[in-house]
Amino acid sequence: MTAINPLLNLNTPLTNEQIEANKEVDAQQKLQQEDFFALLSQQLAYQDPFKPVDNSEMIAQMASFTTAEGITTMGTEFAGMKEVLSSSQALQASSLVGKKVLIPSNQGYLAETGGIDGSINSATGAYGAMVSVENSAGVVVRTISLGDIGAGNKRFSWDGLDNAGERLPEDTYTFNANGTVNGQGEELMVASYAHVQSVSLGGGQAGVYLNLQGLGGIELSDAIEVAENK
Repeated sequence: MTAINPLLNLNTPLTNEQIEANKEVDAQQKLQQEDFFALLSQQLAYQDPFKPVDNSEMIAQMASFTTAEGITTMGTEFAGMKEVLSSSQALQASSLVGKKVLIPSNQGYLAETGGIDGSINSATGAYGAMVSVENSAGVVVRTISLGDIGAGNKRFSWDGLDNAGERLPEDTYTFNANGTVNGQGEELMVASYAHVQSVSLGGGQAGVYLNLQGLGGIELSDAIEVAENK
């Protein structure tokens, strides 16, 4: 009976030299285009003269190998293109630091100074449009009248004051808008502007994120509009 080597441990991790050696062996075991044509030449040399290889079958084999090789090359080229596009996207996103972006959210962050801008979207327009501002407790602290608005986007600004003219504390505030459409009251879509403090350049499968003041991060693709930070 053959004795088992007690020094052999299957749980022992491979060394870097062994890993590189395995890669070389794997690469040598892959069929290249030259290997395919060598096999095809041998197939033609040893074919039965009374039953020769059908031309259409041979062409199909060559086409299949060429297609497979082309797909592999295309995958490599697409990977390189994706890396270039990701780098370009990250560079563009970094230029947004210090600016404002319009995001699909009806929440905005009120800083120590300044106010919050927003935008109302209406497909048909509305009469007597109003914007109510709620604090984090759900209490309406300010009501802004916009009058009649047309179809499309209508920008509004809130100075950070309540209905009594007092400055409100730093916090996240919610905007709700409504107006009269076709004789009936209707809620209107609201988006808000947020300050971009930094950009997270994620690697691998992660995308590019904009870190917004007081609101966390959003993907770059979710930003609707870029505006000057005034």
